[in-house]
Formats: sequence, C-alpha cells, structure tokens
Amino acid sequence: MKNKSWSLLAMLLAVLLVLAACNGSDDTKEKSPGKDSDGEKTSDSASGDLLTLSVENKGDAVKGGVLQVALVKDEPFQGIFNWELYEDGYDADLMEWTNNTIFEVDGEFMINDKGVATLDVDEENLKATVKIRDGVKWSDGEPLKVEDLILPYEIIADKDYEGVRYDGDMKNVVGMEEYHAGTADTISGLKKIDESTLEISFKKLSPAVYYGGDGLWTYAEPSHVLGDIPVADLLAHDLVRKNPVTLGAFKIEKIVPGESVQYVANEHYWKGKPKLDGVLVKVVPSSSISVAIKEGKYDLVQRFNATAWKEIENLDNIDVLGRQELYYSYMSFKLGKYDYTNNVVVTDEANAKMGDVELRKAMGFALDIEQVSEVYYNGLRERANSLIPPVFESFYDDSLEGFSYDPDKANEILDAAGYKDVDGDGLREDKNGKPLEIKLAAMAGDQTQEDVISFYLQNWKDVGLNVTLATGRLIEFNSFYDKVQNDDPEIDIFMGAWGTGTNPSPYGLYSKTAVYNFSRFSSDELESILESIDSKEALDTDFRGKQFRAFQEYMEDNALVIPMQFRYELFPVNKRVKNYNVDYNSLTSDNLQDLELVAEEPVAAK
Repeated sequence: MKNKSWSLLAMLLAVLLVLAACNGSDDTKEKSPGKDSDGEKTSDSASGDLLTLSVENKGDAVKGGVLQVALVKDEPFQGIFNWELYEDGYDADLMEWTNNTIFEVDGEFMINDKGVATLDVDEENLKATVKIRDGVKWSDGEPLKVEDLILPYEIIADKDYEGVRYDGDMKNVVGMEEYHAGTADTISGLKKIDESTLEISFKKLSPAVYYGGDGLWTYAEPSHVLGDIPVADLLAHDLVRKNPVTLGAFKIEKIVPGESVQYVANEHYWKGKPKLDGVLVKVVPSSSISVAIKEGKYDLVQRFNATAWKEIENLDNIDVLGRQELYYSYMSFKLGKYDYTNNVVVTDEANAKMGDVELRKAMGFALDIEQVSEVYYNGLRERANSLIPPVFESFYDDSLEGFSYDPDKANEILDAAGYKDVDGDGLREDKNGKPLEIKLAAMAGDQTQEDVISFYLQNWKDVGLNVTLATGRLIEFNSFYDKVQNDDPEIDIFMGAWGTGTNPSPYGLYSKTAVYNFSRFSSDELESILESIDSKEALDTDFRGKQFRAFQEYMEDNALVIPMQFRYELFPVNKRVKNYNVDYNSLTSDNLQDLELVAEEPVAAK
C-alpha cells in the first residue's frame, strides 16, 4: 500500500538536513531507506534519505566512562523493574538498560536467531520450542535455565497476580487457566525438554507467535532468586524495586526512588562486558531539558518532546536521531466497565453517555488535529487515520480516511442525531433536551499540553458541545491511568496513547478479556475479527491482511476509539557518544555493549 504522508516526511527531511548543516558534522550516519513521491521504497541513496538513525562520532574513545541519560518526565517514575508487573513506558525505558528479553527481532519485528534464545514453531502440532544458547548468565553469575523461562508464565497465571497481562493471549498457552484456577500445580503446556530447551503447547497458533504473540512470553525471570517469593509480595519486594537480577548489558547499582537509576557494566553479559563503565539515568522536567542539552549535561535524551524541537535545532553539540515510532495517540469513549472477577469487559453501550455512535463520530470530526500537529509539534506528528501505526507496513492501510477536521460535518451529524441548542446558549442539549456535559480525562504535561487540550475543548465548543475536564484539571500520569483503568465514573472520554511494541496484533488492546481495553467495548463481530487476525488461517498472509483491514474499518465505522496522531520520536545525542543506533532494521536489537565516549564529559554548545 502506498504511503501518502510524503509532505510530512519531506518536512522532516528538510528539518534534519538543516540540523546537519548547522552541526557541520562529518561523521558517517546510517539512514533509513528513502521513498519516492508516491511513498514507495527507493534505493538507499542520499537523495532519498529521510531519518538519521545512527551516529558514529569518529575519534578515539576514552576508556570506560559513564553515559549520562535524561529521561524527560514531569513526575517521579514508578520504579517497577519487572517485565510481568510494570505498567508504564517509563519503567520500560529504565529496564531496557538491563533487558531481560530472550529474543531479538529483525527489521520487520519478527523473532530471529540472534538473541539469547531461538524459536522453532511447529504450526501443525501447535507447539513452539525455545532453545537457550550456551553460556548465558544472569548479572549475579548464575546460568540462565529453562525454569527462568517458565517462571514468568507462573507469575502471570498466579491467582494473586494483579497485573494486566493475564489476558486472552496468555490463556492460549495450554494449562494457564487451570493453573490460575488452582486446579493444577503446574502449567501443563510448558514442558522442560532439557536444561536449555522449553517446549510450549498452544491452543491455537497464528503469525502473531513470530512477533511474540499468541501467549509466547519474551522475557525471563531469575527463578533462583524470585522463585520462592509469593506473587502477592513481588510488587513491593526489593528484588523488583531496588536490586533486580537481570540479563542485559548493564545491571542496577543504585536507585533513588522516582528520580534516578545508576547502572554499572554487567561483566556476565552474554555479548561481552560493555565498553562503558556504566549509565546514569535521571528524570528531567520537560521545562528544563532543552537548557540542559545546550549546557552539555546529558549524552542521550529519552522521551524528548517534539514541541521543544525549535529550542535545540541549531545546537552544535548534538546530533538528533529520529524514527517513526511504534505509537499512536487516541481519544476513547467509556462504554462499560471491566469485571475484574471474571476478567472480561462488560459493555453497556445503551446506557453509556457516549453510547451514541453519531455523537462519537461528530467529536472526532470536530478536532483540528492537523493544525495541532503542524503548529505545536513542528510537523513531527501527523494526524492518524488508523489504530495500526505506519511502521507495520504490511498491515497499515493508508486508504482509510479516519476523522479529518471537518466542523461542518460534525455540525451536520449532531443536528441529524437530535443534539439541539434548546435554550440558545450556544451549547447543545442531549436528545431529550437535557443539559449535556461531557467529562474529558487528559494527562498533565508541559505548557504545550495545556494549550493543546484547551484548543481541543474550544474545537468542541465551536460545534456546540460542552466538554469539560474530569477533576477540573489535567491529571498526573500515574493517577490518570489509575482512574482510566478503574473506570472512574467521572470520566466519559479520555485521551491516551499506546506504544504498541513489535507485535502488530490489536488483540491485547481491544479484545473482551484485555484489561487494556479501556473503552470497555466488546462485540461478537469485533471479537471474531480479532480472533481471525491471530487464527491458524492467518498464517496465510493475504488472509491476515484482510482481517487487519476489517479491524481498522470496524473501529472507524463504530468510532469506538478515534486515532489522533502518529509521531516521530527524537533522540538528541551529545557529540561525545560513539556507536549509538536507533534503527529498527539493525541485525540485533541490543548493541548497548558497543557504546563508547570520545570525551571525558558531555560537550556543551558553543
């Protein structure tokens, strides 16, 4: 399918070329493949290059050194250092330095044979074999073993597990439900073949398994230290909060709760001890990050907001790497609740304030997301037309129209649906002539976030809809998701975002068993489509592509979740950093052991 977002990409190219000219860098950088004016891939030529994906910074490296990293966040991080228990992307960012993943993926996000373990799938017999490579050790020197691959499944399926990952995918592993119910002491679908080989039996298999779906868990946990800890005690345990045992290039040395994490090189790392002595990650408020970058306080910045692009674009002490992100932001409507006893979505569309599909559609057409993307995000975001990010080229459909800004259409829909301004105050009443106030939950952030939300509220007011903020203000990140996940009755609609991960299947976000199905909508038709995407028949690529199309059309037709923006993520990198790479097409997904520094301290701008 052709990609029609050339204008945005051209803008981004222009910005990055200006940056390169201002920086005057002679270093060789890896680029993403270009695209011609129709959006089709071209050869990897200079004229077609779009995004700077890696930096070399030629020069003699100093011995060791500590990489200074800023994590842009306006509130403390939660500090849950466990892949089965964590809840937000910031903790995931912190865990990437200690990564417990057992697989690596290729540029299409499919599992390859380059990681800690290899995957062999027997589609006919609904089984997969995971084989650990020789010599892999935990950060405490203990060898990785099959029990460490089994433990995550036991944590997730435990009756006392309070996380969000015991869903339909995980129940696809044979024996998970019986273990969860307490009718079995082991998970029957997990069979230890030998000390390095695990056989997993599934109820069904689909292409999702090759991306880490269908219930295949892609992380290990150290059973020799966590195995005897009751699952109910894990969340507060020091081995999760303070000194976890890990597999990655670095290991945690010291944590200042909510503020910083100090890592040191893991001498037992299976790819070899890192060249750096360590990494120090600090939380830095969005209001001060640009000044800190200019002053040379940090080598690498994670979660840099495109709203601050203009503040750093001419700095000569950095390179800015960028890539299209596995991400979309969205607006969703509360249409039911989650039954945590039976682990299922309970939809009550008939009685929900936002149960009218015409009202939902009108709210989507009323938002001027195009102007927000251009003015507030410097063209580094674009209006989303789908709930599948464009990075998934095989499944993203750019022909979908989505909800482009059209206030006339919004007014027309509202008029036809019976939402009239009865008392002449400029605001519409509901179909029964009663006042209609819609409560929006949105996350707090920097001044731009406040401005954007105010702009959206005015968009709705312009078509006669009275939308106000739930709680009367923007909500702090952690509290926001607590309220959304717990179906706070004050919330009618909310704006959130998903980092999708490398598995394109939407099942874990929109199925009837998914805790992350925050709209709380489920239907037989939607469930059938989601199951078809991850069905045995979907091993046929054409069939699966059609089911992805059906999913995107269904969500658009029913306006259950309004896609808002796709975005490019930016990584400001100080000139002293050598061998940093953000390319999805890298042969390995983890090259942290090769990072080096070419100066004793980060370089300040001139």
